[in-house]
Amino acid sequence: MSKARLATMWLDGCSGCHMSFLDMDELLLEVLGKADIVYGAFVDAKEFPEGVDVTLVEGAVGSSEDLRKLKMARERSRVLVAFGDCAVTGNVPSLRNPIGPKAVLESVYLEKPAVNPQIPSQLVPELLEEDLPIHAWVPVDLYLTGCPPSAARIYDCVKRLLDGEPPEAVSEAVAFKFG
Repeated sequence: MSKARLATMWLDGCSGCHMSFLDMDELLLEVLGKADIVYGAFVDAKEFPEGVDVTLVEGAVGSSEDLRKLKMARERSRVLVAFGDCAVTGNVPSLRNPIGPKAVLESVYLEKPAVNPQIPSQLVPELLEEDLPIHAWVPVDLYLTGCPPSAARIYDCVKRLLDGEPPEAVSEAVAFKFG
């Protein structure tokens, strides 16, 4: 029997959810016994693959690149999990919303640097008008709250999904589902 395909994605956030994922410690071996991690911060895959069973998405959507990656993950994933409070609510990344992207770029690239102040025109993706939670852009199957969620909750959620439980059953114990 082939293993499930698990992916993680890090958008506009601090990586705390991924650190909590690693805090599963020896339980990671159990997860790896059931699934191959095919994309994310833990593997060297450059492109999001087709046919992913479960994707955990950390972070809010703050740039055109975040949005492109999120849409691809949604298209190619059977179950998409909003992984942590930034993905669920926008949390800290959304604090930039009242001042807007132009003011953020000017503050970071024009007011602060001591050498060659300029707003980059290459390599920095275009900021969206607002930094929003992932459900503002794509359908989400489960919301795993926490800043970050505990390793125990992540493990329980991932284990249940890899064991074939539908998101509705998983949500009763460790996450929630709108609607």
